[in-house]
Amino acid sequence: MAAPWSFVMLETRPLAEHQPRLGEFGFAGDDQVVPYEVAPLDVRGRTVQLGPMLDAILSRHDYPEPVARLLAEACVLTVLLGTSLKFEGKFILQTRTDGPVDMLVADFTTPDALRAYARFDADRLWALSATGETSQEKLLGTGVLALTIDQGAHTQRYQGIVQLDGTSLEDAARTYFRQSEQIPTDLKMSVAKLVTPGPGGAREQWRAGGILAQFLPQSPDRMRVPDISGGDGDPRDVAHEPDDNSWQELLALLGTIEPTELIDPTVGAERLLYRLFHEHGVRVFRSVPVADQCSCSREKIRGILEGFSADEIKDSTEDGGIHVACEFCSTQYDFDPAEFSAGE
Repeated sequence: MAAPWSFVMLETRPLAEHQPRLGEFGFAGDDQVVPYEVAPLDVRGRTVQLGPMLDAILSRHDYPEPVARLLAEACVLTVLLGTSLKFEGKFILQTRTDGPVDMLVADFTTPDALRAYARFDADRLWALSATGETSQEKLLGTGVLALTIDQGAHTQRYQGIVQLDGTSLEDAARTYFRQSEQIPTDLKMSVAKLVTPGPGGAREQWRAGGILAQFLPQSPDRMRVPDISGGDGDPRDVAHEPDDNSWQELLALLGTIEPTELIDPTVGAERLLYRLFHEHGVRVFRSVPVADQCSCSREKIRGILEGFSADEIKDSTEDGGIHVACEFCSTQYDFDPAEFSAGE
């Protein structure tokens, strides 16, 4: 079954005026998803560089470096896909596996809010790190990657599930598109720490970037690619790629991208797109901002606690109070048990 939405619905307004500027050309900068179109290749997509927002999410939890890198990629993938939603709702990426990092969660709430966290076993992670085996495949182990679209109350969720069995997030995302979207899709992601000098000495900051490209021909004779999987559960080999010359050229161009180009702030999204597609011409659309913003609140947690029984309120009480910490943003909310009728 194909997904009831598309990742490539682009805005047709002129390029927004963002800082910094160089001559007459505006650059989106960090934490802005940039949609683009390469008409001669029938290719559309999105690219992003995450800077201060990502650094805030990862630094808040002080994750070990291998875990931080994994979660950073999950954030890149989530914003590339989530910012394509053209309705109020959520895009949620979640892994559940048997590896040392047994859960990654990143969710994007329209129009611009991202939050994310990772759960890991510190002892198992240390054992892997001691042997130098900290690849994504080892960290994740075996399990599933779930990509969920939630349009809110009174609507049905759409969820695509991909097996994780010795695969990276990048490869799992490609598999998802082949199985569920039936659209030839490729993507590249990169994560790194940037060391910057400052008054108090050098400071490390997390950065990540990614680019997603999809083949969407308009001519009827090119719209259907026979060797692309027909959907979830289709028995055909989903490893095939279309033979169309334009798509093959796109894959070759994406293959020239160096990991540093995706995260280098002096390159930026627009420069990268120009480097890739200047021979064909690339059209850049208005960028979509993303922000480090959690949806938790005292009122939401109070509403949950108000549904607790007297015994549950008693069991939740510690040192005379109820203390709830948000796993995403680490904000702690403290309540007096007497506030709840069930606790009387």
